[in-house]
Amino acid sequence: MQFTELGLSAELLRAIGEQGYTTPTPVQAQAIPHILAGRDLEALAQTGTGKTAAFVLPLLQRLSQAQDGKPASPLQKVTHTAPRVLVLVPTRELAAQVLASVRTYGAHTGLRALAVFGGVGINPQIQSLRRGIDILVATPGRLLDHLGQRTVDLSKVQTLVLDEADRMFDMGFIRDIRRIIEKLPKVRQNLMFSATFAAEVRELAHAVLQNPALVEVARRNAPAELVTHSVIKVDKEQKRDLLLHLFASHGWHQVLVFCRTKHGSDALARKLEQAGIRTAALHGNKSQNARTRALADFKAGKLAALVATDIAARGLDIDSLPRVVNFELPNVPEDYVHRIGRTGRAGASGEALSLVSSDERIQLRDIERLLKREIESSVLPGFEPQHTHAVPRPSAGRPPAHKPAPARSRSGGGARPGAPRPARAGGGGSKPASHHSGQRHR
Repeated sequence: MQFTELGLSAELLRAIGEQGYTTPTPVQAQAIPHILAGRDLEALAQTGTGKTAAFVLPLLQRLSQAQDGKPASPLQKVTHTAPRVLVLVPTRELAAQVLASVRTYGAHTGLRALAVFGGVGINPQIQSLRRGIDILVATPGRLLDHLGQRTVDLSKVQTLVLDEADRMFDMGFIRDIRRIIEKLPKVRQNLMFSATFAAEVRELAHAVLQNPALVEVARRNAPAELVTHSVIKVDKEQKRDLLLHLFASHGWHQVLVFCRTKHGSDALARKLEQAGIRTAALHGNKSQNARTRALADFKAGKLAALVATDIAARGLDIDSLPRVVNFELPNVPEDYVHRIGRTGRAGASGEALSLVSSDERIQLRDIERLLKREIESSVLPGFEPQHTHAVPRPSAGRPPAHKPAPARSRSGGGARPGAPRPARAGGGGSKPASHHSGQRHR
């Protein structure tokens, strides 16, 4: 199938062509016709599959239609002061990425879009809202701020998009989302996109969606299929030295490293910088300007490492990122899927390497249960762990011994600036070098 077969307007096909694409991804091919037809939609697709373009393209098309159903030129457009499409996202970076996608594919439509999120001044956003927009992309916290100040009017919203719905649950946004939905017109189109569908998300889907079409292009909680998974067992105290060794011995040049905490991210970033590895940290305590700059430098190849908390596990859109390193495993196994979804995107291969200490054995077991397979592990000479990695086997039905990660603040966020590719990219990633010789490794 080609984009030309999906019934998109000449303006959109021109914008898609300018990006060099002709073939939609599976989620785009399946979702676009349903959205164009005005149906509600429930879509499950792993990260890196083009979910953003899957809803941006048809919504641009619908907004570009005149009252008689014929496409209107930009000069014929009526000025709308209130948004007609609302896209709710969990993080600032994802808001910026969705906005970039709207502007890229809507370049020839004359439609106006705005992203509102915390971490930056609210007054410029208020001025833009007063001038009028067609599409509003927002994080829940900042949108509620605007609603509280009566600087945004949601009474004209025709379509609501919940993007990364499961992440919004993880970050504690469900109450905010319900408050926002109460402000919307009762009759509207509803679209829900997510990489996973936990029970709470499905409950929200049943409450919001009306007779939705279902699009599922990957099994639930599926990791990126082109990603190789591996574990190196190491004592907690030796993790930093092991990571430095891997950078030095393999010449790594672009690595996304995940830590559990903001403090740990800063400490590891300093350690890598001291070793001569150009590094930046990315987490919720960083200003929006600092986060944007760090991500831009990393994408441009100016940084060899970006050390991030799970704020960055969703939405970072980096072409051909060769590998992700879990310096610390996440407490919630689903977050592992979101982390590694930053690599192995759009047809390229990738590597997910986890440095696992004995105190993380339960988290590793839970991740393997989620993946329904054992991750091959190895030990690197010179970094042999002194502590056991044996996993205590709980009795049947006993819940995991670790506690879920606490909910994150509603104004935080980390996700992906830059528009997602609406078509499969070529297989740009070369197979990563093995970490060591003579050791078993996937």
